Amino acid sequence: MYPPSRKDFISLTLNDPHSHTYNNGKHRRQSCWRKWKQLSRLQRSLILFLLALLLIFGLLSYPSMTVQWRGLSDREDWLELNDREVKDIPPEVKSVSDQAEAKAPPPVAGPHMGPAVDPDAGADAVVGPKAPNVPILAKPRIKNKTFQNKRGPPSLQKDGNISDAIGRKKQVQEVVQDEEGEEVDKEKKIVSWRGALIEADQATEPPPSTNEKEAAAPPANPADPVPSEAGAVDRLEAVRDAFRHAWKGYKEYAWGHDELKPISRSFGEWFGLGLTLIDSLDTMWILGLKEEFAEAKDWVEKELSFDKNVDVNLFETTIRILGGLLSTYHLTGDQLFLEKAKDLGFRLMPAFKTPSKIPFSDVNIGKGIAHPPRWTSDSTLAEVTSIQLEFRELSRLTQDPQYQEAVNEVMRLVHKLPGKQDGLVPMFINTNSGQFTHKGVFTLGARADSYYEYLLKQWIQGGKAEDDLLEDYLQAVEGVKKHLVRQTGPSRLTFVGELSHSRFNPKMDHLVCFLPGTLALGAHNGLPGDHMDLAVQLMETCHQMYQQMETGLSPEIVHFSLQASDGNNLIVKPADRHNLLRPETVESLFYMYRFTKDPKYRDWGWDILLSFNNYTKVLGGGYTSINNVRDPLNPGPRDKMESFFLGETLKYLYLLFSDDTEQLSLDKYVFNTEAHALPIWPSPPK
Repeated sequence: MYPPSRKDFISLTLNDPHSHTYNNGKHRRQSCWRKWKQLSRLQRSLILFLLALLLIFGLLSYPSMTVQWRGLSDREDWLELNDREVKDIPPEVKSVSDQAEAKAPPPVAGPHMGPAVDPDAGADAVVGPKAPNVPILAKPRIKNKTFQNKRGPPSLQKDGNISDAIGRKKQVQEVVQDEEGEEVDKEKKIVSWRGALIEADQATEPPPSTNEKEAAAPPANPADPVPSEAGAVDRLEAVRDAFRHAWKGYKEYAWGHDELKPISRSFGEWFGLGLTLIDSLDTMWILGLKEEFAEAKDWVEKELSFDKNVDVNLFETTIRILGGLLSTYHLTGDQLFLEKAKDLGFRLMPAFKTPSKIPFSDVNIGKGIAHPPRWTSDSTLAEVTSIQLEFRELSRLTQDPQYQEAVNEVMRLVHKLPGKQDGLVPMFINTNSGQFTHKGVFTLGARADSYYEYLLKQWIQGGKAEDDLLEDYLQAVEGVKKHLVRQTGPSRLTFVGELSHSRFNPKMDHLVCFLPGTLALGAHNGLPGDHMDLAVQLMETCHQMYQQMETGLSPEIVHFSLQASDGNNLIVKPADRHNLLRPETVESLFYMYRFTKDPKYRDWGWDILLSFNNYTKVLGGGYTSINNVRDPLNPGPRDKMESFFLGETLKYLYLLFSDDTEQLSLDKYVFNTEAHALPIWPSPPK
């Protein structure tokens, strides 16, 4: 039996003087809470479920709406920018585009689409639908499709257009990195090596699966042109354009300073000696950039002075500045560069005044005082054994033996030191005792790499007469094959790992990609043929370090999987994702093509240049290193263009694409570890 209904209110009628009636009886508006309580439990549950569902759909749809809005904004920016810039296209470039349009077949979607290029930006990024009068830059078909990965759109280069059909995301990074973020990065730094920050290991992050990569990659655009030989822009000219773009930023924002910061349009100082300018001198000469070379030479003549109260790193100053001056002297015959080299070489000599004859890492070139780093009395082995080519050549040119005697003494000491393992050397050496420290750790990466390179190159430089150097090099290669060379489980990629107290670590720096070229150079000079076999295998691995990344650019360090059941070959930790515009892979591609003539090495180098243009080229001039090669939508510019991008990377790309093998013939010149060419001496009489 149901109880009678309960009335929880009374009826009250009030009259006001104006005869307005107020009644709180049956027609009174009840509160929302009271109405909610009157609903059944099933009704309330259903309403809550619907509200939750609407909230989830709203959150999921927000990012796509944002991307569409930003994509529309970017397309409008592109149209506005190209309307301005297309007027300045040279007639000869337009004619190339016209020929391409006339001869190219109808566009077809596919992974080998030829990219379009803005000529004003020079060898520009791969872009989507071709704007009127924009020339075609045909990308060669990639012959080796192993691990081929679709790559995302440009993210730094504002003048690269994006397909309206697919609305790809593009970001122009025009701001300096957050100061707080920079402080966090500083805490992780351990040691600097040729621009690299050796950071503490972080948790391993496996690369995305094939399905994930396909989902993240934008679909091919049917409007993209098919590659056509008639429409292909000359690759040599593409490298010149890249150099001009980098030089434009340096000239406008960092002239006479060490390094360009292209994002903030400013500069950074390391030694205060015009590092980028001097490192680039011989590159400009080789590329035939006469106007740029003339203005740089004028600065060297009028502004460059080494009479400064400044500490410089012996190794970096030797390979970049001393090597650059000597190379430019040999290419041009201009005494100005030799005189500057003599002045600098003399000022660096105090570094060798140590109890052991192992040089200090730092020297004040104004005061003539040298010292080790503040935190240690050790020098890295690569630093003290990778200055020999330059000082030996300086002695030959000046007829002053002190330079060669100092660096040869270092090699004699290292040759007989205990602590090696089958020709492999530890990374550190004490300047007081002259003994190896941190024994048992062996790597071909940072702090040891160019020791092995200079063993071979000194032997070649000296006319193949110094048997100790050759002996050490051959032993080292055998040690590398015995202790450091492994293959991945899934795809049998050959790589060079590290050894720490007999424990193998499947870690390989991008720096190690110098090794294929060095091995090939040795084989070219009569060393065992299996050196070339190993070079071919390692070259493929270095290529995959680019191919398997979403941006097409290699990270600084990779780890390899040794498990046969693991589907991942390359594993990139979060701290290792950055790319510093390094030259080692294109350096080895240059050697491999010179000795084999296999066109795939040129194609691989071309892909790398396109990726540099896609993800590191900065509007207004310059190229920037990036933080994340795994994220094509936001690679994260680091706001720094290393001098070796102009001194090495672009130089090796140009020589890779050049058909003139007599230009810097490898039978007449040997390159130092900064790509500066020094002559091979005549063989001494026997």
